Formats: sequence, structure tokens, C-alpha cells
Amino acid sequence: MKAIMLDATWDPRPGYRPSDRERATRKAEMASQVWRHPRFAPVDLPDPVPGHGQVVLKIRACGVCGSDTHCYEHDEDGYVRFSGPVRLPVVVGHEYSAEVVEVGPGVRHLRPGQLVVGEGMLYCGVCEACRLGRWNQCQDLDMLGFSSQGAYAELMSTDERWLWSLDGLADSLGDEEKALEWGALVEPVGCAYNGMFVSAGGFPPGSHVAVFGCGPIGLGAIALARAAGAATVLAFEVMAERRDAALEMGADAAWDPREVSAGDVIREATSGWGADMMVEAAGAALQTMPEIEKAFAPGGVMVYLGRTGLRAPVLLDVMVTQAARIVGSRGHVGHGVFPRIIRLLQAGRLDLTPMITSRIPFERTIDALELSTKRTDSKILVTYS
Repeated sequence: MKAIMLDATWDPRPGYRPSDRERATRKAEMASQVWRHPRFAPVDLPDPVPGHGQVVLKIRACGVCGSDTHCYEHDEDGYVRFSGPVRLPVVVGHEYSAEVVEVGPGVRHLRPGQLVVGEGMLYCGVCEACRLGRWNQCQDLDMLGFSSQGAYAELMSTDERWLWSLDGLADSLGDEEKALEWGALVEPVGCAYNGMFVSAGGFPPGSHVAVFGCGPIGLGAIALARAAGAATVLAFEVMAERRDAALEMGADAAWDPREVSAGDVIREATSGWGADMMVEAAGAALQTMPEIEKAFAPGGVMVYLGRTGLRAPVLLDVMVTQAARIVGSRGHVGHGVFPRIIRLLQAGRLDLTPMITSRIPFERTIDALELSTKRTDSKILVTYS
């Protein structure tokens, strides 16, 4: 089978000392501190064979994630920009939908021909964090497409437990291709859902919500806020194309944060109350936090979903005065995130089509990664014949 492989040079930054575990497993917990001079290339690999409890999938669509872009890009010293865990070499890609083509022994619920979407946070299930229900904080976590073989490939094997059926969605839409495209977007929307409704606890209908950064996760947050009954949804994004997408996805208004004070805009739009929930999906806390601090409603919460690997100053007095919270969130697994998003899609409460702004065939996956560095698209989908 054909696949897209990422490799790089293990070369820890001066001053960064990998742990014994990192050296033994070759999995850098912060890729940006270890992996240098990234290289993407098409490769031929053996077709996968399903093990116990596994299925083989024919990939039908895979989204280009900002984390993929951060592995494709590098800083002035040649280090990848992604600050999460990476083991190389690896087949990249994790936002996928697929068709089941083969099932292994012990598979209980799936059969060949079914359409599925898969989770990408491959938790162990036995560490203390997992046993406490903190699957996204698994102490032995593998991430599909970063430390485990991913979906920029014609075929992929994975455990049945990571997969959710799309057959009901395909039936309700009467359009298999649309169901597969939407299925490939469940993962980024799931990251927003997990942050907003699991980690942060959600918000009452009638709340004011502001979203910073209108890439796929931010756009997902906008759509979810509207579906959940937000009275006001405000968006801030530097790219004009993504501001337009934010309006299509349900934002009441969208501004370039370089041209306005986002905090002042939020206060004005909410008659002085502020935002009950703010979603930071820009990964630009140095720039966004001063504005977010201005905009907390009493008891408000900021959900931080972006990653930068940088420290950002926070005026903690604001947290005291407003009884406000900052909540970090990673991942999308557990807590019914995937099936609930699929239900919303099936019920017509979410329409993800406006998020898809480019479709590029699998043979041109590296071109798709290059295009993603321009950050004008909302979501680039790699499509498979």
C-alpha cells in the first residue's frame, strides 16, 4: 500500500535533556524540543493484517490538521513546531473516515462494508489516569499519526474500540460521500466539544461565547456554541477567509483581532457583561490573553485548546475578581464525544460543509500539507479514490 511517511533527525535542543523514557522509546514528549529537519515522503508499505480485536480500513477521507502543519513546518533552527508527543518515523494523518474491509478475530460489532470514523487518542486503559476516566491524559498515550501509524495511507489497521459507525449518518443524509467528509471532521469538532462541554462543563443556553482562532477547532466551537443555545457567538481571526467561514458556521460577527481590541468588542456586544465562555483555539496566548482578561463575565471560563510550547503571562487578579476559570483541554476520546457529535450531524443540528474549503487527492497529500501552511483554508480534506 502507499502511504505518506514523516521522518526527522533526533537532535535535542541545547539545554533540553530527554528523559530516560524518551530515549528508550524514541517518543519525544515535546517534538519541538527534539525532532529536527522534518522530511515527508511517499512510501510503499506492506498491507496491514488485522490482529485480535482489530479491523483493516480503507481510508476514504482525511483532514489536514494544524498539528500536521506544525510537523511539516520548522523553526529557524530546523525543529518541528508541533509541541506534542511524536515517535518517528510514522505515517501521518489522524482526522479520518473509512470503510471496513477486513475484520480480525474477536471483533464483535463491525463488519466489512461499514462506514466508520475513528478516534486518534490511543489510550492504554490501564494506567492510573485512564482508570480515573482521564483517557486524554493517559500516561502511556499514543497519538494516531504522531506516535502510531496514521491515516495518510490507502489502508490502516486499528482496534475496533476506537471506531464509531457512520452508517446512520449516511442513511439520514442519503449521501455516502457527504457522510464520509463530515466523518473526517468529527475529530477536530470533538476537540472543541471535549474542551467546552467536558473539561469546562458547558454553559447555560443564553450565554455569550467568544472564539479566538477560526481554524477547524475554532469553527467547530462556533457551530457547537450555536447548537447549544448561545445567545451571542463572536469570532476573532486574522485571516479574512476564515472570518467568512466563521459567519457561515454560525458566528454573529467576526473581527480581525489586529484591528480591534477583542476585549472591548466583547464588552460592547454583550452590553458590558462579557463572555461566559471563551475558546482559545488560536494557539496565540501571548496575544490573546490580555484581551481575554478584559472580557471575562462573572464566573466566566476560558478554554485553552491551542498549543504553542511558550509561556504566557496571566493577570491572576482578574481570576479572583471575576471568579473566572482557565481550563486546559486535550483530545476528544471518552465521555460520548464522538457519538454525540454524530447524533447532532444526523439530526441536522450541525452542518460541517462550510468548513471544507479544499479537496486534494491522496496522491497530492504533500501538496495539501504545503497549502496548509498558508492558513487561508478552513479545512483541507485529502480524498481517496
